[in-house]
Amino acid sequence: MSKVQIKVNDNGSLRITGEVELLDGAGNVMETKPAFSLCRCGFSNNKPFCDGSHKGKFDSQVRVAKEE
Repeated sequence: MSKVQIKVNDNGSLRITGEVELLDGAGNVMETKPAFSLCRCGFSNNKPFCDGSHKGKFDSQVRVAKEE
């Protein structure tokens, strides 16, 4: 099985690629595709999935802290 990858997109979603099982709060399996995006801005009308509603409204660029 390949490693799952989660990418924190600049000013946007969490992009998940790889075989994962996404569960709702009650433990029910949610249908997903081999690659999908999860909302992290709170604006999506299709939560927990991203629908692009963040564009122009959400500012976040996550970077790994560089060691000195």
